[in-house]
Amino acid sequence: QVLLEESGGGLVQPGGSLKLSCAASDSTFSGYTVGWFRQAPGKEREFVAGIRWSGGNLYYSDTAKGRFTVTKDYAKNTVVLQMNSLKPEDTAVYTCARGRPIMSTVAKAESYYSWGQGTQVTVSS
Repeated sequence: QVLLEESGGGLVQPGGSLKLSCAASDSTFSGYTVGWFRQAPGKEREFVAGIRWSGGNLYYSDTAKGRFTVTKDYAKNTVVLQMNSLKPEDTAVYTCARGRPIMSTVAKAESYYSWGQGTQVTVSS
């Protein structure tokens, strides 16, 4: 079973930045879409951003547009989520996932079948 692993979470002040990385145990993202999801306490899991490794198609939620950027790191074979201008409401556990969704299902968690355990992001002064 392929496992994904996130890194880079932590505590940051409002307005600050964090960079999250996602790596796969089989080091393979080619042919897949990698999605970032988050879940805050008491809230449902929501899609944040995604990238199709082959082709580079990018997908963002409305809350992520303009502040978050998802990219591929070819050298490290990881997917990176750069988060800027963070707000307290961005506080959540961020999880990456791998799958082969069609465009209309990129934001749906059920389109992904390999998941990480998540990394905590806390935005607080």
